[in-house]
Amino acid sequence: MKICIVNPNTTAAFTTRLLHSARAIAAPGTDVVAVQPGVGAASIESHAEEALGALGVMHAVAEGEKGGIDAYVIACFGDTGLHQAREIARGPVIGMTEASLQAASLIAHRFSIVTLPPRTRAHSLRVLADTGLSHRCTVRAVDVPVLNLEDEVAASAPIIEKEARLAIDQDHAEAIILGCAGLSDLVEPLSQTLAVPVIDGVMVGLKFAEALVAAGLRTSKRSTYDYPPAGFCLPKLF
Repeated sequence: MKICIVNPNTTAAFTTRLLHSARAIAAPGTDVVAVQPGVGAASIESHAEEALGALGVMHAVAEGEKGGIDAYVIACFGDTGLHQAREIARGPVIGMTEASLQAASLIAHRFSIVTLPPRTRAHSLRVLADTGLSHRCTVRAVDVPVLNLEDEVAASAPIIEKEARLAIDQDHAEAIILGCAGLSDLVEPLSQTLAVPVIDGVMVGLKFAEALVAAGLRTSKRSTYDYPPAGFCLPKLF
């Protein structure tokens, strides 16, 4: 099978890191590729940037459909462009936020998201409400710009670990969800130091995508995620 990781922002370093991490855990026979829009936002930290990113996701999925992609994983916390992409794709489209929440719900009674920066809490809360898991999850945020992770993820580890410990102590979290793409390098060390499961949504999203494709499941085209109406045309990316 062929699975595409879609990075909605234009920062190539994130795309490369996501591809490396995904290929490391992909099953034998899974071909993983990763793409990003050529123009748009360098990071998705606002609703305005999210709108640009969603357009980039739609273009990426439209191209993927021409190239025989079997499933997609959207690598942005808040699942930028998820519902729009599902209207375009034949196969499954997995949002990293949905995937991480569903995974957490299977292994812990309570869990917390640690996202960044604080203004993006609204994006996490939106997906949390859609999944119906608000009663089991608390959303926390650290004041770190997304682009600080471009070159050195480890530098942000202490502040993320500190907030995660507060989540465990104050929110009674039994698992921690990392609320930003490209943090998979922190999963193992934080799991060791925190002594609870630590979840990266892109990685569990990849495994969910593999499972759905293997089971022969596709995106339902009955009503909600039917293809866009006749005459719909994606605008060019500037």
